[in-house]
Amino acid sequence: MLALTRKKGEALVLNNNIEVTILEIRGDQVKIGVSAPKEVPIYRKEVYLQIQKENEEAANTQHLDVLKSVL
Repeated sequence: MLALTRKKGEALVLNNNIEVTILEIRGDQVKIGVSAPKEVPIYRKEVYLQIQKENEEAANTQHLDVLKSVL
């Protein structure tokens, strides 16, 4: 993991086309802005993990349905 220190108004550039800017710092909260092409999905990590979990469950269910239909 790369750890960086940024101040309000400073930014990071990822992969030449994604910019992450520090918009506001208030106490222990940091508000960030992300500029990226439309085709780049952006999720909060807890939402991303939930999507991954649901995709795994759906894939497992589909495999069971296929096995049931074969048997």
